[in-house]
Order: sequence, then C-alpha cells, then structure tokens
Amino acid sequence: MKTRYLAAITALGLLWAAAAAALGERILPSPLVVGRYLINDALSSGEFWSHCGVSAGRAVGGIALGFALAFPAGLVMGASRRLDDWLSPAVFLTYPAPKILFLPVLLVLMGLGEAPKITLITLTVAYQILLVTRDSLRRLDRRYLETFKALNPRSGLAGKLNLARHVLVPAALPAAVTALRLVSGTAVAVLFMAESFATDRGLGFMIIDAWGNLDLARMFTGILAMSFLGLALYELGGLCERRFCRWSGL
Repeated sequence: MKTRYLAAITALGLLWAAAAAALGERILPSPLVVGRYLINDALSSGEFWSHCGVSAGRAVGGIALGFALAFPAGLVMGASRRLDDWLSPAVFLTYPAPKILFLPVLLVLMGLGEAPKITLITLTVAYQILLVTRDSLRRLDRRYLETFKALNPRSGLAGKLNLARHVLVPAALPAAVTALRLVSGTAVAVLFMAESFATDRGLGFMIIDAWGNLDLARMFTGILAMSFLGLALYELGGLCERRFCRWSGL
C-alpha cells in the first residue's frame, strides 16, 4: 500500500512539474516552489497548522455526528416497514437537493460560528449513511430474522435489543462504514465551500484568501493540505472497516 501511494505521488508530482514548466510559474507554481513555501513559511509560522486543525475538527465532527445520527435511524427504517412507509417519502424528497444550498439558511439560523459548517457536513454524510443502512436491511433475507426469533424467543425491549445487536447491526454496518469512507471526499468538498466565506479560519479560507491576493504558492499549499485531509479521512474509514467489520472480509 505504501509503495503504491509513493508511486502515485511521484507520478502526480512529475505531471505537476511538467505542467508548471509548460504554463509558467506565474500561472502554475512548480512542486518545488510550493514545497519551499510549505517548509519555510507555512510550517514555521504556525498559521498553516492552525488552519489544518480547524478544518480537520470540522470535518471529523460533522462526519462522526452524521454517522451517529443516521446509522440508528437507518436501522429503524430498515427493520420496520411501517415506519419506513411514513419516513422514506420525506427522505427521498429531500435527498436529491445539494446540501450546500442550505448553507445560507444555516448561517441565518445558527450564526457565523462552527455550528452551520459542522451541520452542513453532518447533513451531507447522514443522508448517505441513512439510505445505505436502510437498503442493507431491506435486502436482508427474512429467514435470518425468523431463525433468530425462533432461537431467541425473548419479547419486548430486550428481544428487540438482542435482534439489533446480533442481526441488524452486523448486517448493516459493513455497507454503512463503506459509505462513510466513500462520502469523505464529498464531505471535504462541502467543507471547502463552507469555509470559503463567512469565516477567517480553515483551509478553505486559506485557499480563497491566497487566491484573492494572487499568492499562488500559498493557495496550492492549502489545496494540497485539503487533498491530504480527504485522503486521511478515506484511510480512517478503511481502518474502521478493518477494525469493526472483521467478519465481513473487508
């Protein structure tokens, strides 16, 4: 895995250097120029790490909250056809709307702090997790449920909790964690849009501010940092797959 990543980074770096040589440094700084900026200015001042920390906190907080809310809701909708019949129309009607459209509304309702940015990421992640979890259980062979109920005839809340622990969660968790891994890129894109205005912290602000000042080296440093943030979130999702879904062979 590390060798493949190193090879991919090397190939992308060579393509970047070739494009910079063809277009000129004033249009596209070379990797050496951006790397020099990263080492000499961004890392030495501490401002770069501050922007990275703020963006990472927003992304991780929004993703974690989205999963914590959507996975149980998906379990309930997938396990109960009656509830699903009532709730799924509202979900399907609101799902196609790009969640970034709600940023102005969230800014009006929640102000200019952290809440609207994290909420926006939460909405983006939650819809994906909710639908994947629900669909995983809707496709579950009902014979598993019948067999479990026959072997565990407990009724009431205890029986439902047992069913959720031993059947519903193991059936839905692998697909939900995979969806969480795939939606990490979308979460970072939404984060960039949320940080591009009405804030003075974060990598999105750093990129837009550098672009406005024609500081291309700083701008590309922010772009690289945001790209690596997305990669880190993607790999964190893979770690969760291996840690919590060992039975699935992922």
